[in-house]
Amino acid sequence: MENVQQFLQGVELDNRSAALLTGAACGVGALVVLALKVASHQETKDKIRRARDRRTESLQRAEQAVLRYKESHPTTDSSLILTLSLPELTKQLQEGKLSPEDVFYSYMEKTLDVNKKLNCCTGILLESFDQLKTVDSNKDGLLYGVPVSIKENYLYKNHDVSCGVIVNLDQPAQEDSVLIEVLKRQGAIPFVRTNLPQALLNYDCSNPIYGQTVNPHNLQKTSGGSSGGEGALIGGGGSVLGLGSDIGGSVRIPASFCGICGFKPTAGRLSSQGLRPIYRGQKSVLSSPGPMARDVDSLALCMQALLCDHMFSLDPTVPPIPFNVQTYQSSKPLRIGYLENDGFMQPSPSMARGVREVKALLEQAGHTLVPYSPLKIDYAVIDLTVRGIFADGATTLLQKLEGSPLDPCLKEQVFPYYFPTWLKKTLSFLLKPLSSRASAVFSAVSGVGSVPDLWKQHAAVEDYIHETIAHWRRCNIDVLLCPVVGPAYNFLYCGRVTTAVSYTILYNLLNFPAGVVPVSTVTAVDEEELKHYKGIYQDHWDKLFKQAVSGGEGLPVAVQCVAHCRGRMRALPAAS
Repeated sequence: MENVQQFLQGVELDNRSAALLTGAACGVGALVVLALKVASHQETKDKIRRARDRRTESLQRAEQAVLRYKESHPTTDSSLILTLSLPELTKQLQEGKLSPEDVFYSYMEKTLDVNKKLNCCTGILLESFDQLKTVDSNKDGLLYGVPVSIKENYLYKNHDVSCGVIVNLDQPAQEDSVLIEVLKRQGAIPFVRTNLPQALLNYDCSNPIYGQTVNPHNLQKTSGGSSGGEGALIGGGGSVLGLGSDIGGSVRIPASFCGICGFKPTAGRLSSQGLRPIYRGQKSVLSSPGPMARDVDSLALCMQALLCDHMFSLDPTVPPIPFNVQTYQSSKPLRIGYLENDGFMQPSPSMARGVREVKALLEQAGHTLVPYSPLKIDYAVIDLTVRGIFADGATTLLQKLEGSPLDPCLKEQVFPYYFPTWLKKTLSFLLKPLSSRASAVFSAVSGVGSVPDLWKQHAAVEDYIHETIAHWRRCNIDVLLCPVVGPAYNFLYCGRVTTAVSYTILYNLLNFPAGVVPVSTVTAVDEEELKHYKGIYQDHWDKLFKQAVSGGEGLPVAVQCVAHCRGRMRALPAAS
């Protein structure tokens, strides 16, 4: 009996010891987790600080260089240089009427000034000062002596390509992207990199590293995105030519918001080698690099310069087809489809008016305009596009955001992405009788579920492209005139009104080339009509869109011109 009592006492002691040890282990574990979180938070802050310090240093050094040049060249007429279009500028540079130095420092000074107002630059490329000294070795290039701005997601040797997320910082690129190399071969001087939204998949322009870029026409409005730094810099006069990228309107929307021109070529027309997406492997909706400038002729000259033997040799996956100048300059009358409303998102009054006015101008110019409606627009936008981009249920995007504070422009957009799949599908079911569009979106962001379903998704996209091409042929149209999102939004609405990108993202899905040109400005009458805006679904998104575009009087109004994949830049000059 005594042995039993001793045994029980030992067990009790062991249990107490175990409890104490377990408690201690839990406490230590909690402290370790807390320490790791604090260390991670501190590391994030340090990465952001280093990135901002690099930007500040580059801006200060560039400013000092500009002051030195102005002191030694007091007669440089910068105001004249800044008014020239790209074709005019290249002509004067090649004829020797302007020096590359005068052009470079004029635009550098203007960029520094614009950035102070708009926060559009992520850093000056200090290497450009050295390139300027050797630029005469490429005097025969089509862009000889032209300073060019570059969106931050293009690889540039020895520079980070963050895409607005912390995880990508402190990993400088080992080489230039193909298009950067081609620009340099053509005599251009990449001189500044421009801002973009956190993780790219948003049409605002703000991130936790570099902050919010604002609109050159109204500092209380966004520049749009994701190529919003380019839109703001060019719209503010700080660059004559820039390179952006477009996966859902990311060239065209900031062009619309900032009153400039932008072109999204067919994916694969220009090399994407060295153009970093937020994640790779997504094949349903294709991204494309594209030029941005103040006028259409500048876009055409840029395309002509990029579509050269040097690019075809650097990236053999690009079909070696040069720019067709004869087709671009053709005055042959076109049969043009047009639409004011895509049936998914009612346009703002100024968006619709822009299309009507351009339609009238094109008819006066001898073109034939016929009504057009896109096929199965709800299915295309939600089931094919949204589900295609987030085929993994947004898992990869969320992984890229780990360790980053969420930017305010992105918070509401990504909040439902964090829901588990079962909850997304449950919400989709519950919302069906209340909001068919919200129900469909929750279903789409749940992803495809399996590899066989992903193949079916890709097949459905291919089928839709073929159906649309057949539809164009039945309508017998050469190109399409349609609205583009606008006018520029109030802050923090882009991530909340994701439905409005239907006007642009459809043509990424179809892989059709599309361009945007400014044609008007918002009037007081447009603002008055906006008060009566209801929307097609009259749901939460329609109400938010009305709020987003309010207060836009005087802002640019643009239209979009689309061709199918074998099309060329033809209707844009007539529209402008």
